[in-house]
Amino acid sequence: MAFNRKLLNDNEELILDLRPHWIAMALPSLALAAAVILGIAVLAVGPTGNVGQALRIFSALLVLVTLVWFGARYLKWNSTNFVLTGDRILTRRGVLSKEGTEIPLDRVNTVFFRQSLFERMVGAGDITIESASERGNETFADIRKPSIVQKEIYVQMESNENRKYDRMHRAGSVPGGPPAPGPAPYTSPADDTTRAFAPTGAHLSIPEQIEKLAEMHQRGLLTNEEYTAKKAELLDRM
Repeated sequence: MAFNRKLLNDNEELILDLRPHWIAMALPSLALAAAVILGIAVLAVGPTGNVGQALRIFSALLVLVTLVWFGARYLKWNSTNFVLTGDRILTRRGVLSKEGTEIPLDRVNTVFFRQSLFERMVGAGDITIESASERGNETFADIRKPSIVQKEIYVQMESNENRKYDRMHRAGSVPGGPPAPGPAPYTSPADDTTRAFAPTGAHLSIPEQIEKLAEMHQRGLLTNEEYTAKKAELLDRM
């Protein structure tokens, strides 16, 4: 089951949408295959009489139990997603009841993975994400190609940091950085080439600058913290 794109934020890009590696289905698949083979053998060459009847009942129950195990594991596998976007790492699990994890990329500290020899052969492994969230470390099992996933997480962390820096630069609030150049005159709220609001001394009044600032915040160009800080700065100058 693919990740529901309606759960993405505005302008959030979906980078990876992964189900667990097929190794998660290995044990129930092998158990089901063995139970079916045993049942066929009992029917074909099993003894007759009461002993044969008991063996046939036992093999039928064994097939039923392993089939239920296989079905339950498949539903879990099919409803589990490991998702990487340009802003977050998310997981979703469950068929009837749902549970999930969300880690913003700007709170991720370290990403590392583990693979056994067999997992290296089949391309599976576990990824652990060390973050500044309340839960600390999060481990995700049976990830496909964990080394590639680890690399992509770091790529998106860097891209996310660059986008955040660009937003701050356009807003003229980069700590310790050079002042942002004066923006071009505003033409239309829909014109994405004129996103920066007018700094001190520009032709817009302070109320007009606050209005443009709110517009940028609504469009997702500023975070809540950036919007609050810049608005307070403008109000202090009134």
